[in-house]
Amino acid sequence: MRLVKIVSIITLCTLASACSWFGGDKELPDIPEQQLYDEAISALERSEYQVAVDKLQLLEARYPFGRYSEQAQLELIYAYHNNYEPDAASAAADRFIRLHPSHENIDYAYYLKGLTAFEQDRTFFEKYLPIDITQRDPGAALASFESFSTLLNRYPDSQYAPDAQKRMVFLKNRLATYEVHVARYYMKRGAFVAAANRGRFVVENLKETPAVPDALAVMFQAYTELGMTDLANSAQEVLLSNYPDYDLKTYRQENKSLMETATFGLLGGAEEPVPPTRAINPKAAEAAKEKAKQERSFFDKITFGVFE
Repeated sequence: MRLVKIVSIITLCTLASACSWFGGDKELPDIPEQQLYDEAISALERSEYQVAVDKLQLLEARYPFGRYSEQAQLELIYAYHNNYEPDAASAAADRFIRLHPSHENIDYAYYLKGLTAFEQDRTFFEKYLPIDITQRDPGAALASFESFSTLLNRYPDSQYAPDAQKRMVFLKNRLATYEVHVARYYMKRGAFVAAANRGRFVVENLKETPAVPDALAVMFQAYTELGMTDLANSAQEVLLSNYPDYDLKTYRQENKSLMETATFGLLGGAEEPVPPTRAINPKAAEAAKEKAKQERSFFDKITFGVFE
């Protein structure tokens, strides 16, 4: 009996220590704060951003009130940004702004937050292929514009203000062009009130952008379709007064046939009339029409006359 107890105790001790044998719970060594910070900065300088993230996170966890805690939070935003983790970078920037509203480098947090959203909107393919990003959802562009705007309003003398201002010009142009794309989509759908409102938003809120003349043209076209003559004439007058070379055309909604819609324009489209090259005898023309009625086309025959 005593031998059984001894064997049981030995077995339990063996099982308890098995976790450590196979790499179970391992305690991280107690690394000094200075060493952790230096290792994180060295990783950033070598562009090893994931290593830097791990070091900075460990530094914050081990020394939350240390002398490098605030600087480590700033460096963590930068590390996330360069490691292509936009959500983590934005969250880290918001946390730093919330915890240190009067920090001397808070303008850098706003700048990095705006820069992260700015580059989040540009994918790998858009950098090397001619893809029109103005037709995409502008959520990241709006977030970037807001961060840069806050930076310029609160810290106009910041060293990051000039670059933020240049990026805001680009973002403003992009947002205005997106609004015009949406307005034209509404025009095609016959939603003329929504189209006019989109155009007016660009004219009133996104002035001095290249999309303003297109927005005025949409307003003119939408108000014309709605029968609002005074507003249409006003938009036309403003457009032609400021952009006299603009090719303004009255909008006409296309009425596509069922066959043209089903075949994506390959069949059933209306053909432009060809002007005659000689005088046509009226009697001969009438006879030709009668003959055309009697001769059914192949398409008319196979569709039993449904489409013709």
